[in-house]
Amino acid sequence: MPIKIACGQLEVIAGRPDLNTKSILQVISAAKSDAVDLLLLPELAVPGYMIGDLWEQTAFLKDCESYGKQIVEASSGITVVFGNIAVDWKRSNTDGHVRKYSAAFTAQDGKLLPTAQGLGFVAKNSLPVYRQFEDSRYFSSQESLLKDKRISLKNGMGTVAVTIHGTEYQLGIMLCEDGWTENYPLSVPVMLKRGGAEILCNLSSSPFTLGKNHKRHLIFGKQAKELHLPLIYCNHIGIQNTGKNIFTFDGQSCVYGSDGMVKAAAPMFTEKLLTFSWDKETDKIRAYSAEDELVATEDDETAVIYKTVRYGTDNFLKQTGIRRMVLGASGGIDSAVTAALFTDILGPQQVLLVNMPSRYNSELTKNLAQQLAENLKCCYTIVPINDSVAHTVEQLYTPIHNYTSNRDFKVELNGLMYENIQARDRGSRILGGFSAAFRGGVSCNANKAEITVGYGTFYGDLIGLFCPLGDLWKFQVYALGKYFNDQIFKAEVIPEKIFSIRPSAELSSEQTVGNGGDPLIYEYHDYLFRAFVERWEKVAPEDILKHYMDHDLEKFLGCKEEIITHLFPSHAAFCQDLERWYSLFTGLAVAKRIQAPPILSLSKRAFGNDYREAQMTTYFSLAYKEMKEKLLRQERLF
Repeated sequence: MPIKIACGQLEVIAGRPDLNTKSILQVISAAKSDAVDLLLLPELAVPGYMIGDLWEQTAFLKDCESYGKQIVEASSGITVVFGNIAVDWKRSNTDGHVRKYSAAFTAQDGKLLPTAQGLGFVAKNSLPVYRQFEDSRYFSSQESLLKDKRISLKNGMGTVAVTIHGTEYQLGIMLCEDGWTENYPLSVPVMLKRGGAEILCNLSSSPFTLGKNHKRHLIFGKQAKELHLPLIYCNHIGIQNTGKNIFTFDGQSCVYGSDGMVKAAAPMFTEKLLTFSWDKETDKIRAYSAEDELVATEDDETAVIYKTVRYGTDNFLKQTGIRRMVLGASGGIDSAVTAALFTDILGPQQVLLVNMPSRYNSELTKNLAQQLAENLKCCYTIVPINDSVAHTVEQLYTPIHNYTSNRDFKVELNGLMYENIQARDRGSRILGGFSAAFRGGVSCNANKAEITVGYGTFYGDLIGLFCPLGDLWKFQVYALGKYFNDQIFKAEVIPEKIFSIRPSAELSSEQTVGNGGDPLIYEYHDYLFRAFVERWEKVAPEDILKHYMDHDLEKFLGCKEEIITHLFPSHAAFCQDLERWYSLFTGLAVAKRIQAPPILSLSKRAFGNDYREAQMTTYFSLAYKEMKEKLLRQERLF
């Protein structure tokens, strides 16, 4: 006889076990009404996952235990497997704090069911310590739990026997990272199979990353097929943060058949009770709804980026209580896409675009900024900065008295200083002022290429509540802008000319839309910087130079063919460009990134707590220096 199983894909709010338990009880009630036999809920569904050192607060931990008891009591007439924190109050971790586990509890008819090892819960075994994850800082593993209890691993990792309609089912329970164990010494799914598991249940708290859903289908599908076991993946939705990064949780709960194929799946960013049947005798899995048989794909990356950026930004604004936004409108693509995003979320009346021209701003960009505001129908104002910048410069030329030499002197302002004064006047003074007056947050409009090399001014471009595009390269920003026009507004709200003009900060006569422009050539530098930041094995200048010498750098980076030959007339010019940007990336840009606003994370490595910064030290290896000298020597010979 088939049993009815459900994944409760609910929104989890970090640090609010009261609200999460309320949602869980509602899901349990809905599952009972739908005659569900077995309900799975996500990892740490009670406390939330990314709560930092709140894990060290005793009162919070006791509350989580108390709310867990409410969930157990609500399990009459149904079997519920849910994620919560488990605490061993008699033991301590190596840091002196009480012993804790990210745990899965199995409740049936108002009681906790023991594991095959006689324990009250299954603990997460694989504790990730890469990227934003810091599980081993707070939690102990299932393996250590078994050792403490003097239980052999031969007895299995985390199987629980449940009886439903008179038939016993062996659930192989694991938590999130336990399913991603290709690089761990112990394979949890294999251990569960050895322990007698008949179906694998993965309770997850898995943040979104571009391409991750596709990779998970490959890995989890392979596990299900090789072990000849169905595998259920239950994830939640919502946003959580680490202080410098806002992560979205996309859900996309699903079930894999023993043939490795997805049999039912829930959509992105949507609360859903995903239901399906499983017949133990025939091993057949069937979705109860035809729409649940459709598997979400990430073929259209820009569509996925839009969904994620919109969902993450909307939820972050709600979380912070911000319902109005202020941003500088320069007439460029970054501010245009950011304006479209906030207008899409908040409505045009809640968005204020401020154009702040100096004598270097062209009529073209000023007109484009106004046209953008008109198209979006949002609030708009023009605040020229010539007079205020001149006043600041005049004040800076005020004599300074040196009490050591007892003499006066004046500072000297160079061109870069003058550019920075303009940026700070726009950011800290005007946008900061409008933030208070308009009662809205200020947006940082920076993209990832600019953040990588610090192409932005302290307390100028880099101020703000939030940086929604900070994990998008320039080419992705352009694509998102087209998507807003074509798919969301279905009109040319972002003027076409914005897509074709050369980006420029317009801060000097040498750097305007018509003369000079940004020093970044995004068609190349986007891909170069991405190699520095996002590759799992960190790329150093010597790797770039080696591929350059081997004539396959464009292929290695993924950029347009022949662009390097077009950009650099000599080997010396190529090396100079590489060293310039790598020195900025590992130098002053580090300090700027540390002080930059929180970033919405999308990629395999976002700046913030996802990308761990080193000291502001630039190092070129011996291999790089030797290759460079050889290359330049050959160039001199010819």
